[in-house]
Amino acid sequence: MAAEHLAREFTTYAHDKLLQHFAQVARCARLLSTDELWHRTNENTNSVANLLLHLNGNVRQWILTGIGGEPFDRDRPGEFSARRSQAAEELLGPLEQTVTGAAELVLRLSHEELLRPRTIQGYSVTGVVVIFHVVEHFAGHAGQIVHITKTLRNVDLSLYDAQGHRPPDAVQRP
Repeated sequence: MAAEHLAREFTTYAHDKLLQHFAQVARCARLLSTDELWHRTNENTNSVANLLLHLNGNVRQWILTGIGGEPFDRDRPGEFSARRSQAAEELLGPLEQTVTGAAELVLRLSHEELLRPRTIQGYSVTGVVVIFHVVEHFAGHAGQIVHITKTLRNVDLSLYDAQGHRPPDAVQRP
């Protein structure tokens, strides 16, 4: 059936991209000291740590709760206002658990579930929109984290060769 095939293509790609983005984010966070992880250039920017907290909240709210029905009480403003000094692994552990759970849930969705309407964060959306939003949102913040890490550490974090292809040893999974 064409709808199921399309659903499989979409959910497999979304699953893989979430895990790849997490792997790149984790790679960056592990290169930073705790001070660098919480560093803000100014009060109008976020630290890598704040972005990790925010990604965890977003993925959990939109996929694990919005699609999976898990209970979750999100403090979105707290994700950005936090000024703690947790180390990378303390932030990455919960995020990895959230991303892995969300990616596995996405992989199991049928085409009917992808089309079912839901209300999340006040928005009326289908499962397709939820997943597209989360993958796109994660990618945007992953790019910010890569940029911050490059700025603080002066490291090459490219995952592609000169022709734009991923070499076999590029970061794929956490």
